[in-house]
Amino acid sequence: MKYCYLETPIGKLLLAGEDDELHCIAFPNGKMKREPDADWKHVKSAFPEARRQLKEYFAGKRQVFNLKLAPNGTPFQRQVLDALQQIPYGETASYADIARKLGRPGAARAVGAANGRNPLPIVIPCHRVIGSKGALTGFGGGIETKKALLELENSTA
Repeated sequence: MKYCYLETPIGKLLLAGEDDELHCIAFPNGKMKREPDADWKHVKSAFPEARRQLKEYFAGKRQVFNLKLAPNGTPFQRQVLDALQQIPYGETASYADIARKLGRPGAARAVGAANGRNPLPIVIPCHRVIGSKGALTGFGGGIETKKALLELENSTA
């Protein structure tokens, strides 16, 4: 697997994957902070299209990503990731909303767990998921990062 870094307003993101498929985007802070594995190869110029699209997103010029993604996960986790990609830019949904959309109204906690394992945050917008009462709940990059991403989207939607 190869990796590179991208400087952003929320810190230096780690992008990793194979060929031109992204497997991972990791935050510089929070519980989902990640360092490259020892056998990964640093390629400064890796993922040029992903870096370009993420820069456009942070500049308020991109609302939808068009990238080759290769997230890992169980079938249910992949269903949740697909549902996350249906949340429009600048909008939010609750864990319960997503569980209902998946036809599993009692699975809000399972949706939360799958959301928390999202290997491709921002591109798969897990930051758009909030608590049922509107609270900014846990986020792998930290609540301040989640707040910053939502504010960016609200200011440019």
